[in-house]
Amino acid sequence: MNVPSPNPNGVSEGPIVVKIGGSTLGSHDTTLQDLVRLQQEGRRVVVVHGGGKIISEWMKRHGAMPRFVRGLRVTDAPSLDIVTAVLTGLINKQLVASLTALGARAIGLSGVDGALLQCRIADPELGFVGEVTQVNPDPVTCALDAGFMPLISPVGLLQGDGQLLNINGDTVTGSVAHALSASNLVFLTDVEGVLDSSGRCLPHMNSRQARMLIQSNIARGGMIPKLEACLLAMPPVPSAHVIDGRKPGALLQCLSGQTSGTRILAG
Repeated sequence: MNVPSPNPNGVSEGPIVVKIGGSTLGSHDTTLQDLVRLQQEGRRVVVVHGGGKIISEWMKRHGAMPRFVRGLRVTDAPSLDIVTAVLTGLINKQLVASLTALGARAIGLSGVDGALLQCRIADPELGFVGEVTQVNPDPVTCALDAGFMPLISPVGLLQGDGQLLNINGDTVTGSVAHALSASNLVFLTDVEGVLDSSGRCLPHMNSRQARMLIQSNIARGGMIPKLEACLLAMPPVPSAHVIDGRKPGALLQCLSGQTSGTRILAG
């Protein structure tokens, strides 16, 4: 059974929370192997996965064109069925199967299970898209205490209702990291890190600078919810990383303190 990683003062730390997306799981990355290695070393790891590219592919198969507003997917009723099936079924179980084959003890969860993620409607313009209002960490902590690595798909419940809602995976990651008081928060992306106005990767920034990037429209598309999720997690999460998950060993290198991507500090 895994145990929390002790810090130098002997106090148990929170788990590592990692966001992975389909675009970072290519032929050269080692994300899944890195996750297995962390678990085998006794680290408690929680994974939130996306799947936007695969969702879009399945929507097109069903004659629906994906639409986005401010980097967030618009989800109408027919799209919600596809989103739910792809995220909680196809992608989640494929990842669990792959990790299990590599030697991990992995278990799939969604935000619906155990009322893990309760939400309100984020914006009527987005349709059935949730904004997290409450996180029940019990299903995750129970899985961790039993020695499993939870993989969470970003589908939740409308608070006080049985309505399913699509949730941005980055938003879920920030909310879960906050609720678990994560010791580390890492977003694996398909870019080098957070870019400045000249397209150069920023090695580090604080939360005030992150807000300025959003407000000045320098951060665009999918980077906006990532930065917002980092801000959402702080505090208690002391810092977050946005790194290029396509590079071999990227996750392990990041957690070992090697320079990679962008580190965002609280404060």
